[in-house]
This record gives sequence, structure tokens and C-alpha cells, in this order.
Amino acid sequence: MNIKIFETSEQLDNYAAELYVNLIASKPNAVLGMATGSTPIGIYDKIIESYKNKKVSFSGVTTYNLDEYVGLTPDNDQSYAYFMNKHLFSHIDIPQEQTHLPNGIAENMEEECRRYDALIASSPADIQLLGLGHNGHIGFNEPDDNLSFGTHIVKLQEETRDANARFFSSIEEVPTHALTMGVGSIMKAKTILLVVRGSDKARIVKEALTGPITTKVPASLLQTHQQVIVLLDREAGRMLG
Repeated sequence: MNIKIFETSEQLDNYAAELYVNLIASKPNAVLGMATGSTPIGIYDKIIESYKNKKVSFSGVTTYNLDEYVGLTPDNDQSYAYFMNKHLFSHIDIPQEQTHLPNGIAENMEEECRRYDALIASSPADIQLLGLGHNGHIGFNEPDDNLSFGTHIVKLQEETRDANARFFSSIEEVPTHALTMGVGSIMKAKTILLVVRGSDKARIVKEALTGPITTKVPASLLQTHQQVIVLLDREAGRMLG
């Protein structure tokens, strides 16, 4: 596990964006695992800058997102499909048909999970971007006695809904369920890039990276992956000795 701590968010964002740009330069048909939320926005901004400066093309790239809320249409401004278009896809030259997210409004959710798993299996990610929830979740894989290998429907814990309520008008508007890539699918990525910011994440960062490997802290399973890069700002990494 390669852990890097940065003094500023801009330094972190530049480093992460360079990882993506360099990967695509060496492999134009790279498969990228994408994430949403506030954590990757600065990284996406830097990636867009590199594209506009003609350092990289996404025309041969394929992307797979971790998750999507159940019940939100792609044009809902809180859906992750909307987020990805707003913060990345609409600013680069990636063909829409090469971008993939779970369908949160599928008529048959179990069938949708199988469809998404088949897509992921056909193109394992070269790099998978992850954030880290306050309770240790990755994607929407919440702490539990058992974790699902593949894509599945998850009931969001209240702690997770509370954390995401800042993006909605009220907690009542936050969906109660989501479709998420399973831990097994995440762990198939050749490289995992975990990005965490803020002092409020310091405790769970330490627990996930140095504590016991347990399904009660899903991110702790990353300790078993052969190629994990962890990027932290100074506050998120303050408890790591």
C-alpha cells in the first residue's frame, strides 16, 4: 500500500489527475473506474484541464461508475449520471456509449445487477477511484456481517444518508437505497486509488488502513489488494503516525 499525504488539495488533485493522464497515454483504451461525491471533483477538474491542453484524449477510454441511487432518473440533478456529465463527461471527448453506470430506475433491479456485473467482468478496471465513507464504506458497500461480491441493491445506513443530505434540500429527499458495485468487483481492479480528505475522516482512515481486516469496515479489505495508492490531505492523514 502506497500512502501519500499532501499539504494542499491542489497538490493531491494534480497527482491523481497525472495518474489518469499517464495511464491513458500508455494505454489509450484504458478502463477507468469512476467515483462521485465531493472528493473527486478537483481531480476531475485537473483531468479536464489536461484534456483541454491536448495532453490526453478519452476517445478510446471506457468508464464504469461505482454506484447509482435507486429511483433517480439520469436527468435528476442528484443522480450520479448527472454528476458525471456535469463534472467530467460533458467536458471531454469520451463517447457516451463508453460510459457506464448502474441503472437506478431499471424495472428489474436483480436483472440490472447481473447486467452490470457482466459488463464489468468483460472489462476489468485498470484503475478504480474510491472515496471513503465515515463508517468505512467503499462504493455503497456498507458495514455488515457479510459483504456482496457483485453488484447489488443496498439499504443505505442513516449515517450515510445524513452525510449525503448536504447535496439535497432535506434528508427526506435522500434515497434510501442504491445500486452499488460489490467489493469483489472493486478488488478486481488492477490498481485502486483511494482518496480521502478532511479531519473528520482521520479516524476511519487509520482504522481502514492499519486496523483489523473486517467486513465491519469494508475499506479495510483494501489491505489485501496488491496495488493500492492512498492519497490523503494533511488532515485526513493526521492519525497515521
